[in-house]
Amino acid sequence: MWVKIRMAPPFRYRLSDAEKDALLSDQAALIEAQATTISDLQRRIAELEAGSKPKKTSRNSSKPPSSDMNGGGSSSGGDKASTKKPRKRRDRPGVSRRLAETPDETVRVAACACGKCGADVSGQRQSVRHRYDHIDIPPVVPHVTRVELLGGRCAGCGSRFKAPPPEGMAPGTPFGPNIQAFLLYLHHSHHVGFERLARLMREMFGLTISEGAIANAFERQSAPLEAARAAIKGKLREAAVIASDETTTRINGVTHWQWSFVSDTAVLHEIAPRRAKAVAEDVLGEHRPEVWISDRYGGQQGLAKDHQVCLAHVLRDVQYAIDCGDAVFAPKMRDLLLWTIRVGRRRDQLRDSTLRQYHAKADRRLDRLLGVPAAHPAGKVLQAQAKAWRTKFFVFLADRRVPATNNISEREIRPSVVFRKVTGGFRSDWGAAVHAGYRSIVSTAHLGGQTALHAIADLIAGQPLAAMARAQPTT
Repeated sequence: MWVKIRMAPPFRYRLSDAEKDALLSDQAALIEAQATTISDLQRRIAELEAGSKPKKTSRNSSKPPSSDMNGGGSSSGGDKASTKKPRKRRDRPGVSRRLAETPDETVRVAACACGKCGADVSGQRQSVRHRYDHIDIPPVVPHVTRVELLGGRCAGCGSRFKAPPPEGMAPGTPFGPNIQAFLLYLHHSHHVGFERLARLMREMFGLTISEGAIANAFERQSAPLEAARAAIKGKLREAAVIASDETTTRINGVTHWQWSFVSDTAVLHEIAPRRAKAVAEDVLGEHRPEVWISDRYGGQQGLAKDHQVCLAHVLRDVQYAIDCGDAVFAPKMRDLLLWTIRVGRRRDQLRDSTLRQYHAKADRRLDRLLGVPAAHPAGKVLQAQAKAWRTKFFVFLADRRVPATNNISEREIRPSVVFRKVTGGFRSDWGAAVHAGYRSIVSTAHLGGQTALHAIADLIAGQPLAAMARAQPTT
């Protein structure tokens, strides 16, 4: 027998229309308040995340080390290195300066009296008990040569004649090649300004020379410097491996770009009004080297068959991801890159087959790393960059001529950065051209074992390529 039981209606059906409207109104107000709270919390989280990002320094970015210093001269940004105690210097055995093999003069002093009792010992036989060198620089003064060119009237044709000037002493500037080379050397290698150059020459050598005369001496070397730089460019276009870097400079207050191109036998500096890839293409002409070494700037790409990116730059990006909080992908990427760099440093001790195995192992380890999803946002960015550049990480493990970093071209361009900071830049186009030619010649001469001063002296003497002919491959 079935019994039909009537169930009470749900509670909501007992509400009146007015009560329902009030309840809905309260719920809408609550939802609106919750939405406002969520929005405020999201904004606060974003502010905290932005504030928690580590400050970019020379350790985790391409910023120069000078930017790490605050007004007090200590490292800023909460860097751990600022709180680290200085290491105690290791004791080393003392050494003394070696005696000169061919002294200009030898002074022998005999003892006259005994140092203990005062007895006369001048008549006794004596031998050398102590030998040392005393080194000094004699006063340096200008050597002035008065040139008098004799002449007269020819008895045969009646015309006037005059003797030719001695070689290297043509009329015009009174300053000889050694003075001009010294001025160039001090200005472009040691960043001594024109006013200080004039004062230095006057106070050290008693030579009065004006700032205008110094500028004229530099401008006279524009043509020889440019001719030598053109020859260096031709030498560069024969290189199989080229490293390059670029930095800003200023001409008449306008930003320009100074490029450096380094091979085993030639170093070229180019100052251009732009940073575009066309600058490097114009330097190379039709030549395309086998390997190009640079950072990951777009203007440095596609200039050779293979490209080795600077792993030092990559490691700084990896360090920034670690500082941001990535504890999974970035540390493993750092360990891999450091391991490959250590392998590269001992390539000379490894056989070709062993080096190929290391290369394959590095590729496998990178494949495994890129296959693991990164959880941290900084790790995701770094992983995306690694995927884009992975074929350009380990070229140095396949080619012994290639370094793992772009340090060689960065070192080459560093003196010009110091020159820019000390002098404030160039005041004329020819001044910039003279500096580019000077840096090209002295750096190329250094590859041949010649000093900067001697290289410039050869240039003024008409032999600017003497050192370049002696430059031998360093790898």
